[in-house]
Amino acid sequence: MTLTKKSLAIGLLARACMVNGAADDSPLVAERRHTRPLVVVVPSVEHPLLTSLQAQLRQPEMHDAFKEREMVLFTVVGDQGHRDGKPLSAAQTRSLKSALKLKLSSPATVFLVGKDGGIKLSERSDQVSLEAVFALIDTMPMRQR
Repeated sequence: MTLTKKSLAIGLLARACMVNGAADDSPLVAERRHTRPLVVVVPSVEHPLLTSLQAQLRQPEMHDAFKEREMVLFTVVGDQGHRDGKPLSAAQTRSLKSALKLKLSSPATVFLVGKDGGIKLSERSDQVSLEAVFALIDTMPMRQR
């Protein structure tokens, strides 16, 4: 193979890897089959939906029930996303918002994503009851196995 053809092949391979890497930025794809993401989208950290959920998760029995159901918490506050309190990259946050079909001015919303990647709950609200979310999860086929 000549140097030019080799350079072209390397360039095409690098480009293919970059395109595939961008698709892998989706945090929900990475969670599939492993966890049940609970995604909370709010305009500010003081929003009642987020503060209520955080208060519930500070209760040991609720936190244990959350973990026992193999759940992870994604939050999107404005343009910044987090997974279990750890920041997501800007690309991951955009990908998460895109996967949930969120617009720039989306109202406060909570999503439950199943292990199969499907959205099991999408609710616009100022409150979320973890007990109700747990009850929904407990009816899911993958939970009953």
